[in-house]
Amino acid sequence: MNRLAISLLALAIGALPVLAHAADVKIGYVNIEKVLEAAPQAESARTAIEKEFAPRDRELVRFQKDLRDMAERLEKDGAIMSESDRTNLAQEIRSKKRDLKRMTDEFREDLNIRRNQELGTLQRQVLEAIQTLAKQQGYDLIVRDVLYYSDKVDITNQVIDRLEAR
Repeated sequence: MNRLAISLLALAIGALPVLAHAADVKIGYVNIEKVLEAAPQAESARTAIEKEFAPRDRELVRFQKDLRDMAERLEKDGAIMSESDRTNLAQEIRSKKRDLKRMTDEFREDLNIRRNQELGTLQRQVLEAIQTLAKQQGYDLIVRDVLYYSDKVDITNQVIDRLEAR
């Protein structure tokens, strides 16, 4: 038993320098989701995207209204229309529905591509801000996905402040 106690004591004494060195490590935590939401660059990107895609959105809304009006006209006046007029209107409605679906799919795809471009730019800016902050304040490690962190290591607001200063 004495040997075991002596071995454990030697192990504990040997670990002291490692623990003392570990105490010098400066660690920070960043809530990336909060930074991406609060960064002024995110709001300006959202505004730019809305402005860029608003005309196409209005065009889609107008196209949907026209299609609805045609369908209502077919439903309301279909019984009194000639067979050829009814058939032509029904074909035109089907054709416009296909056009609307294609236009909507293209709109969504273009919007997603544009959002991803802006998100990539913002993510690069956030990464640069975090790295600059870490270097200037002497951090050894910055983490983002953790189970627990204390407010002492949370540098999220500092990163947001740095992004606001840009």
